[in-house]
Amino acid sequence: MMEEKLCTLEQILKNAKAFLESKGVPDAALDAWYLMEQIWQIDRSFYYAHRGELIIREKQKEQLEQYRRCLLRRGEREPLQHILGYAYFMELKFLVNSHVLIPRPDTEILVEEARKKLYPGNRVLDLCTGSGCILLSLLYHCPKAEGTGADISQEALMVAEENSRRFKLLAEFIQSDLFENITGRFQMIVSNPPYIPSGAIDSLMEEVRRYDPHLALDGGADGLDFYRRLLKESREYLTPGGVLLLEVGSDQGDWVRARMEAMDYQKVQIIKDLSGLDRVVLGYVPEGKGEEHV
Repeated sequence: MMEEKLCTLEQILKNAKAFLESKGVPDAALDAWYLMEQIWQIDRSFYYAHRGELIIREKQKEQLEQYRRCLLRRGEREPLQHILGYAYFMELKFLVNSHVLIPRPDTEILVEEARKKLYPGNRVLDLCTGSGCILLSLLYHCPKAEGTGADISQEALMVAEENSRRFKLLAEFIQSDLFENITGRFQMIVSNPPYIPSGAIDSLMEEVRRYDPHLALDGGADGLDFYRRLLKESREYLTPGGVLLLEVGSDQGDWVRARMEAMDYQKVQIIKDLSGLDRVVLGYVPEGKGEEHV
């Protein structure tokens, strides 16, 4: 992968990029740099000032070997975020591992919409919380709100709890199959539930189908199983005037909107992402109504 006679930072980075490209890794140059940045603990200015220096000190040789190991993992299409141990979301650095979905930019649309509707003193419930990125981003921007995150995976909840400690944010995390162990009412419920049809998972990119937890991907035969449950059960847990916000797949918005309207949610909207695709559906419980639903 990298010959000893070419052991300068510049040549190491060049060879790393070529290796990742040979493995079909998207954004090979960026990934090679991010791994170098983390392992050598350098920035671009240091790199350009020292890129021609030979790697000769023992510590540098150890870093080179660590870099090689990380490149091999990325060459196997293990997600870069798993190798680094973190992912950025809403400008915050979240710990991630193989037990949680890697936070993705599309989900920021859900958080941005929810932020507009969350007020101090509100209680917000995040179902299928995973790393806690949705809930903790909301609490970071509205610290006087109260937050609860629920997930069926205890391993995922451990990641969310560690992220809450890192950000010094108070949040309650509950192991629960959707509403199974949830009590009380909330002014807001948010969720990015599993919504990939079972038969489509094998067609996803390698980084997703091989390394993301299938529990967080599989939405049943048509991808809509969790929406059926969420829409049926959520009214009991929302206060009058409360809002439900759901991330959806790009071809699921109309179905979720129609189902939400049929269950007497008001002001139902589809929010599109920057590519013009359906990304979020939201609706409000009518004022004066709570658990009653069609």
